[in-house]
Amino acid sequence: MAGEQDAVAREQVDFEKLAAWMDTQGLPGAGIEKARVLSGGTQNILLHFERGGRPFVLRRPPPHLRRNSNETMRREARVLAAIADTDVPHPRFIAGCPEEDVIGASFYLMEPVDGFNPTTGLPPLHASDPSIRRAMGLALVDAIAALGAVDYLSVGLEGFGRPEGYLERQVNRWRAQLESYSELEGYPGPEIPGVERVAVWLESNRPSGFQPGILHGDYHLSNVMYRPDGPELAAIVDWELSTIGDPLLDLGWLLATWPEEGGPSAGSIGVQPWDGFPTADELVSRYRERTVRDLSAISWYGVLACYKLGIILEGTHARACAGKAPKATGDVLHATTVALFERALGWIA
Repeated sequence: MAGEQDAVAREQVDFEKLAAWMDTQGLPGAGIEKARVLSGGTQNILLHFERGGRPFVLRRPPPHLRRNSNETMRREARVLAAIADTDVPHPRFIAGCPEEDVIGASFYLMEPVDGFNPTTGLPPLHASDPSIRRAMGLALVDAIAALGAVDYLSVGLEGFGRPEGYLERQVNRWRAQLESYSELEGYPGPEIPGVERVAVWLESNRPSGFQPGILHGDYHLSNVMYRPDGPELAAIVDWELSTIGDPLLDLGWLLATWPEEGGPSAGSIGVQPWDGFPTADELVSRYRERTVRDLSAISWYGVLACYKLGIILEGTHARACAGKAPKATGDVLHATTVALFERALGWIA
């Protein structure tokens, strides 16, 4: 099995070139040992290996690069390096290679995270105690409150995003994304209930201003890892959508994907068992205790998250209609999009 893992890893990364680059970075040891590809996360590749007795995780884009794959890696590396000295739980950044000529793509190295993702199953400690699960939910909010409180200018993230006009751009940006799917042959169009009603409501009820900060951009239970010995977060992962904007959208994203009373359903991301986890209102109350931001329009951020995430997922459905993605996947994600818009319509009402 070890030999098979090593062979798969070598298909993704040239070990000799990687080792030579690590030499230039002053990282101790020689060669690359015990390499294996990690599962989970997005289409980006995670490679675990050892060098000089120290474990590393390499993150790089998929073999078939997308238009912005390398820039995404560079941005991820930059934000992780920037928050290194904060109390935001995250994978510890070691070194980054913005150039593409070392292994054929930009990449960075980080420390392995000792933790688990709750959507794939809870360890006995967490599965057996509702009070631990409640603390797990509250820890989610504490982490994004801490992230939103970071002064992005003081940690070197000037120019990382365009906070000016951030909220004003959102609806038109994602409406244009949805309209672009019509270029895919076979896509019947957005059969999504209330899509225009939600857009009009968002434009009519947009907050007048906000305090810019760092946001993760895709914050939910699938993108965090918990400590195995308690309810605390070990790390927020998958930073590819991070930017400078309105951090309250991270809380809205969490609310948009949070199971309603009764447990996980279409459009939500949950954990089994679910009892013990806080309600959405309790998440908002927790965030309010840990921020100076105005949460009076938090429903607006939840609706925007439903709108944005629904349109992103509809893209896979459109590609499936065009034969560019599995039909079963497209059908599931279209149903999730419909559920997200139904949730948004319920909040509007």
